[in-house]
Amino acid sequence: MTAAAEKINLLGMPKAKLEAFFESLGEKRFRATQVLQWIHQRGADDFDQMTNMSKALRDRLKEIAEVRGPEVVYDETSKDGTRKWVMRMDNGNSVETVLIPDGERGTLCVSSQIGCSLDCTFCSTGKRGFNRNLTAAEIIGQVWVARKAFMPFEPNAERPITNVVMMGMGEPLLNFDNVVDAMNLMMEDLAYGISKRRVTLSTSGVVPALDRLGEVTDVSLAISLHAPNDELRNQLVPLNKKYPIAELLAATRRYLARLPDKRKATIEYTVIEGTNDQPEHARELAQLLKGLPCKINLIPFNPFPESDFRRPSMNATRRFQAVLNEAGYIATIRTTRGDDIDAACGQLVGRVEDRTRRSQRYIAVQQITP
Repeated sequence: MTAAAEKINLLGMPKAKLEAFFESLGEKRFRATQVLQWIHQRGADDFDQMTNMSKALRDRLKEIAEVRGPEVVYDETSKDGTRKWVMRMDNGNSVETVLIPDGERGTLCVSSQIGCSLDCTFCSTGKRGFNRNLTAAEIIGQVWVARKAFMPFEPNAERPITNVVMMGMGEPLLNFDNVVDAMNLMMEDLAYGISKRRVTLSTSGVVPALDRLGEVTDVSLAISLHAPNDELRNQLVPLNKKYPIAELLAATRRYLARLPDKRKATIEYTVIEGTNDQPEHARELAQLLKGLPCKINLIPFNPFPESDFRRPSMNATRRFQAVLNEAGYIATIRTTRGDDIDAACGQLVGRVEDRTRRSQRYIAVQQITP
């Protein structure tokens, strides 16, 4: 008998890999279709539930494979309906996953790493440091767990999750292969069947990986920009020193040009009082994005203990928005959701055994700062 820790977790296998797995067992490829539907459309995690397969095959699968999602250690719903799960992964680390309901739409914010290897100054996740990449099973497992939390899996049941955004903990493009496998499962008709327009990957600007992404998928794209010039972005998003704005926007244009439809990139801009919230910043941003098919999502900064940044006034944010609107851009202000349970944008922390020691450095600075 194969030890549980050595078993192959089928949860994270997209169709092509599952077909190869069954072929390696001497089985027909259509077994992959059956198992995909059992796992992702019916929520099965026990091979004995998969009754359209022979008992001999089910017994064989029990010996070598498993369907294992993350363990839920916290499940809380905000007063505004936002729901947050803390899910424990292997080795005791945990990530946070958030579902934001909005009328008939339910947007699930999914994590790709335990912590984050980047250190954006306005993001609480980055201050916790970094432990490791999530596996494909751990990424799609967040969708699987959230889906199971609402109602029994039924073929024609109303979907609680209509959109997925890879905007949780971590930089998705630094966990490329696992993120792509998980997104393929999100869009797979035999699994979740979410439209490519409704699966969005957010990146801080890993340019080579963004170019590679355009070769393998056509999900929607969000760019975590937050500044209208390199000098300021170097301070807010240190990755900019390696891949400056001009390179990032050029890669964004290349990605959009590959898409078979006329989709726009979403430009994410966290508005921080006294840092990047002035009308001149808005005018500079409008000029910077000229000619790029995009819409702009303004995100008022959400405070957290390790940061000295402050949330801008709504009047300042609206003035910023008005400049962009007058320049012809669609610019919206993201409504802060779930901040009473620390589920708002930039507040996700989970539990990270920090291999970078970054969290220790921030704690030390706090202790010596008057």
